[in-house]
Amino acid sequence: MEFNQKSIENAFYSDGYKLGMKVGQSGIKPTVLYEAITEMYESIDTLISALEEIAQNNHQPVNCKKGCEWCCHQPVFALMYEMDYLNHYIRNNFDDTEIEKIRRRAADKRNAFGFLTEEELLNAKFPCALLNKGACIAYEARPMACRIYLSSDVKSCLRFYHHPSDEKSIPALLNLPLRAGKMLNEGFKSALRMHGFVSEEFRIEEKILEF
Repeated sequence: MEFNQKSIENAFYSDGYKLGMKVGQSGIKPTVLYEAITEMYESIDTLISALEEIAQNNHQPVNCKKGCEWCCHQPVFALMYEMDYLNHYIRNNFDDTEIEKIRRRAADKRNAFGFLTEEELLNAKFPCALLNKGACIAYEARPMACRIYLSSDVKSCLRFYHHPSDEKSIPALLNLPLRAGKMLNEGFKSALRMHGFVSEEFRIEEKILEF
């Protein structure tokens, strides 16, 4: 099965834009925002499931699975509305004790990354505040960047984890989900901007601490 990547990117941008317009027309009501983000995430998850099935049928399975956490030690960036969604999930699924643990881990990561240059940050490794025993405790609400980070070779992820400054240590990521997810977010963000809501990008530990 062949994909017309440009057509897929345009379709995902359009879907994101329509969802964003629905949120904007509601006056950015939290319930409408959360419903739209859920739909947006489900859309990209459906694409990824289809790609995984095709890869499996072609004997080129995706290597990502629960317990494989090599990508969960690098900086993860999310847009403001994604952080609102993530923090809403955390507030509604964890008690005060667990939330405080998450905040402490977020502070540890912020402090570890806080004084790095942009180049140093790209190669920095420190566990995510939401990582516990090899799994994400907020998996259902994880940002787009986490969802579309799909590797076809776990060895390439290991090399990048252990030797991040080596220019040859590049994770073997699938390009289509990366582009589709980016365009979905771009369309959503663009529609929100039309309604006066500008969504900046942050490292997730920064906004976990604020909430």
